[in-house]
Amino acid sequence: MAKKQSMTLDEALQVILATDGDNPLRQMLEFMVQCALEHEMAEHLGAQAYERTDERLGYRNGHKPRVFTTAVGDLTLLVPQDRNGTFSTTLFERYQRSDKALALSLMEMYVQGVSTRKVASITETLCGRSFSSQQVSKLAAELDEKLQAWRSRRLDDDCYPYLFVDAMYERVRENARVVSKGVLVVMGVNLSGKREILAVKIADTENATTWSDTFRDLKARGLTGVLMVTSDDHEGIKAAVNRYFQGTSWQRCQFHFMQNILPLSPKGQRKRLRSALRAIFDSDDMETALAHVRETVAFYSEKRPKIAERIEEGIEDCLACLHFPPAHRKRIRTTNAVERLNEELRRRTRVVRIFPSEESALRLVTALAVEQSEEWETSSRRYLDLDKLEDWVCEHNTHLPWQQTDARPWPFDEPVEPAPGEEPARV
Repeated sequence: MAKKQSMTLDEALQVILATDGDNPLRQMLEFMVQCALEHEMAEHLGAQAYERTDERLGYRNGHKPRVFTTAVGDLTLLVPQDRNGTFSTTLFERYQRSDKALALSLMEMYVQGVSTRKVASITETLCGRSFSSQQVSKLAAELDEKLQAWRSRRLDDDCYPYLFVDAMYERVRENARVVSKGVLVVMGVNLSGKREILAVKIADTENATTWSDTFRDLKARGLTGVLMVTSDDHEGIKAAVNRYFQGTSWQRCQFHFMQNILPLSPKGQRKRLRSALRAIFDSDDMETALAHVRETVAFYSEKRPKIAERIEEGIEDCLACLHFPPAHRKRIRTTNAVERLNEELRRRTRVVRIFPSEESALRLVTALAVEQSEEWETSSRRYLDLDKLEDWVCEHNTHLPWQQTDARPWPFDEPVEPAPGEEPARV
């Protein structure tokens, strides 16, 4: 068998002293790696170059040049070849794994919100090699297949009693212009009581059509068991909920309602109005809430009729949560959960400022959504205790939609088929 090659201290010093370049460590490393490659070939063939032995398993067939990138610079190597083409160095297997790790690191940096130009600068410092922003974007694009699979995953293995719907906006370059694109986000609470991001979509704007497309896609992927959808008072969301979630309660976000109505009152009287609205929202049941509504409307009818009119028009949509367990109401009556998610997404996308394309914006937002959704899934904490929901329906002698029974779904009546040309009615 071939003997293992080694370099003495004197030989190493001679290599360093003999180099006339500005990086003697790179040249010494290049010499050592070349020796390692020759040793690997000798081990593979069972003989040194030109050595005749009965244990020889093959013959050399020249060398193939290859550049090996390291932290001290690029090494120009000659990779030995054998006649049968069976030689494969473990050095480059490790290098390939390292190269993949570097690519994943670049992707991770992109996902963390580092702009592509900053990534190029950082990798040049760390790796001794520059990467163009186009190369980094190309590496990041390799995430698309996995992210698309996540966005189109099936949802029929679980039920989602509560949905939270909201949108945010990002700036994207399109046809040499910077335009605003809507990022539509749907978050659900599954039967384990944990939050899950169900949909992320980029749209030109937020309207009934884009939300309808989003909800239709969710239904096609197997979304079932929805009891309530919580959102702000966006007409597009309401129209889409009416169409695709018949027999489902729509909860208008109480926080948004309060923010919309408080400016109608003089600053000195806003504290009183806030307290009156809070008393309505914190009611134990619908009967008590409506009593507070009548009292508040009567108080403002003469002094501030616009406030009274606004309360009468919109307050009932804010009280849908009273049909659900008291333990759930504080978390399902507002869009705070999805608003916090959007704020985290903005914190990460703010670094990019302007996305080079719609695809890059969707890529980053989806990657962040996957990361957050997995964090919720692996956490031991539950957002809601769904056992409370089962206890609640048992007290009301009814059942949940995912329970197999012939009774009508609680707490809604059977959906009524709309007349031709009419929108389906929402309960």
